[in-house]
Amino acid sequence: MNVLLVEPFFSGSHQAWAESYQHCSQHNVDILSLPGRHWKWRMHGGAVSLAQQFLKQTKSTDLILATDMLDLAVFLGLSRTKAVNLPTVLYFHENQISYPWSPTDQDTKSGRNNHYGFINYTSALSADAIFFNSSYHQNSFFQGLRPFLQQFPDHQMLSTIEEIAEKSKVLPLGMNLKRFDAFRTAPLPGPARILWNHRWEYDKNPTEFFQTLFRLKSEGIAFEVIILGAAYKKKPPIFAEAAQKLSDRIVHMGFAEDFASYAKYLWQADILPVTGTQDFFGGSVVEAMYCNCFPLLPHRLAYPEHIPSAFHGQYLYGDATAYYAQLKTAILKVEETRQSILVQNFVKHYDWSILASTYDQNLQTIVAKNSKKF
Repeated sequence: MNVLLVEPFFSGSHQAWAESYQHCSQHNVDILSLPGRHWKWRMHGGAVSLAQQFLKQTKSTDLILATDMLDLAVFLGLSRTKAVNLPTVLYFHENQISYPWSPTDQDTKSGRNNHYGFINYTSALSADAIFFNSSYHQNSFFQGLRPFLQQFPDHQMLSTIEEIAEKSKVLPLGMNLKRFDAFRTAPLPGPARILWNHRWEYDKNPTEFFQTLFRLKSEGIAFEVIILGAAYKKKPPIFAEAAQKLSDRIVHMGFAEDFASYAKYLWQADILPVTGTQDFFGGSVVEAMYCNCFPLLPHRLAYPEHIPSAFHGQYLYGDATAYYAQLKTAILKVEETRQSILVQNFVKHYDWSILASTYDQNLQTIVAKNSKKF
């Protein structure tokens, strides 16, 4: 079966997901993409550029697999001479209806942010099937969709919510986790090593993360910190403050120079205290857990899905007070923390070696179902 994977924002986790599925799938997966920059413009104009590219292709296509960054309705409209009768699947890595926008984004002040959510909505309407990367993501999308549509003056189309829900399901993010195995090392002696391996952005809540470390340091508690992740031009100022206040505790600060370095840092880390206020899946969390880094996760968003319910009390926290107390205990009892249950077992099922066949079967079922229509 020939699958055309359409990705307007081809970088980072989106690119890794697309290329890994292409490599692991038993289907023939071709990727149609644009460089991963100017995300708003990609949602506006990406469909036009990609439709033109699609029309020039000569290879046959059995199914279109697009991500949430594509205006699928526009793409299909512009390529209707070729896309007619082709089944389409929309994969939601994130969505702009339930995603919390930055308070500094000027689009929120003028209401222009609604346009990006509406693209997600019409794309979902246009698709034959929809996959969300987590149950939390699926639930938050539909919880936000009704009030999103109700803000419009008339013809709010609320009946379409059920139509979209009926063709939606959860299909977890496939990840190339086994590649970390080659860089596995034994736990290092010494003080606990705290890990940050997320983007340097507001929705990851770095302020709570670092202010807690400042407090622990002021109490004379020994620890080291590894700060990884991509930094952008407008990174939160707390990172500069942390570089100064934790200078004697920082093992590394900045983007890892290559995957080998990144993997080694994850294996060296002991504790992953997560403070994010937004995560539809949490790929960086899963990567650290695969490397047996002790997770301390908020009991919200998608994080509980990565922990079996029997262990929620050990690895999840409820509020800032519990977060501080549980992190302090994990640091002070670092040897026990290092010997705790191997959390890799909680997340290894996200590896493509397991999920690729699930993806393949789902897409094959959609094609078979679509063929019965004609």
